Amino acid sequence: MTTKKALAALAAVAAITGGLAACGGGGGKTGSTASGTDADSGKRVTITVWHGQNQSAEKVFNRLVDRFNATHPNIHVDSQVGSLADSMLQKVTAALAGGKYPDMAYIFGPNVPNLARSPKALDLTDAVKQPGWNWNDFFPAARTAVTVDGRVRAVPAVIDSMAVVYNKRLFQQAGIPAPKAGWTWDDYVATAKKLTNAGKGVFGTGWPATGDEDTVWRIWPMVWGAGGDVLAPGGTSVGYAGQSGLRALSTAQQLGRDKSVYLDKTTGSEQMYRVFNNGRMGMVPTGPWELPDIVDAKVDYGVVPMPTYGGKAVTISGPDTWMLFDNGDARAKAATTFAQWLSQPAQDAVWDIDAGSLPLRRSSADQAVWKRHAAQVDGVQDFVDALGDARVRPSIQNYPKLSEAFGQAITGVLLGQKSPQDGLKQAVDGGNKALQDQ
Repeated sequence: MTTKKALAALAAVAAITGGLAACGGGGGKTGSTASGTDADSGKRVTITVWHGQNQSAEKVFNRLVDRFNATHPNIHVDSQVGSLADSMLQKVTAALAGGKYPDMAYIFGPNVPNLARSPKALDLTDAVKQPGWNWNDFFPAARTAVTVDGRVRAVPAVIDSMAVVYNKRLFQQAGIPAPKAGWTWDDYVATAKKLTNAGKGVFGTGWPATGDEDTVWRIWPMVWGAGGDVLAPGGTSVGYAGQSGLRALSTAQQLGRDKSVYLDKTTGSEQMYRVFNNGRMGMVPTGPWELPDIVDAKVDYGVVPMPTYGGKAVTISGPDTWMLFDNGDARAKAATTFAQWLSQPAQDAVWDIDAGSLPLRRSSADQAVWKRHAAQVDGVQDFVDALGDARVRPSIQNYPKLSEAFGQAITGVLLGQKSPQDGLKQAVDGGNKALQDQ
């Protein structure tokens, strides 16, 4: 999941990319090796899974593992933390280099292209075509995030989307109607200004200002909504060099000029969310992972789709994944069987509800257990509904470097240190250089 910590962890990817070259060029096994069938009858196979979850999510995952082990006598899953998800790329990279690596590991979506370069990373393109996978049932954003150069290199693990969470009380106090679907970025800027009350320490909205992926993640829906893209057709240059990038940065500039935006200069955005949960911020674009903290803070909140530039609503999703690795045919088959089982609606619904995620599949969202959950948690279904319009960042190796250049530009504009034009030039030049270095 693209959590606050997950986004910040992308900064480390660029430094690690080179280390994977020593692991090989990137084929991975296909076909029968990753067929999705059980291990050979009568022979028990043990596989190691590095799940990377914290204590609460670990308990949920291990309950699912216990259920799998009880119903699949020929396969035993050895569940291990391995490393917390934020450090999993480093951990797996080192393990691949050392020759002792897990059969399956939890990997942030943007890291998949780099790990897919290793010949030990399984190619699952043929596997997911087999009966029982129902591959097209996954939300499009989940499938796109695990596809590199047209090949399926991982299995979706969790998915999210972005929407605007707003404080109903602050809107009422300011005499402002609650935002509705179809609102524009001009509406957003004007609303943020009206909500701001410097005397009471109230901000209209917030934005991370560290220049990392947390900063950049929030601008992509703006670029897309203005007709641009991360990459131009052909993928050799950035797709935000024109009016789309300028319009997005001009919106950021206006928020900064109005002093209606709380700029969080701490990694992880903890301060920004603390301001919102303390009732001193009117709106915050965020993902579903924040809802538990918002509920615990007893904020009277609502959820509304992202604003637009007068067109169709678009949001961003940052799926995380399970990557599988080749430790021989029997273990590869067993790992693929487990990954397939784990992603089925019955298991997916358990994970979604108990670990605080969203359904990976349309059929998971249709399950009665999810519908009951969604009825009890205000706004969570709005994030699910947004998945139909969600887009993802491209699965390219040098995205982290492209993001770094754009993040520095966004921060400079928000802080009033750069004009939108100068910021855009920095973002475009840095992004194009990153693409040329691939």
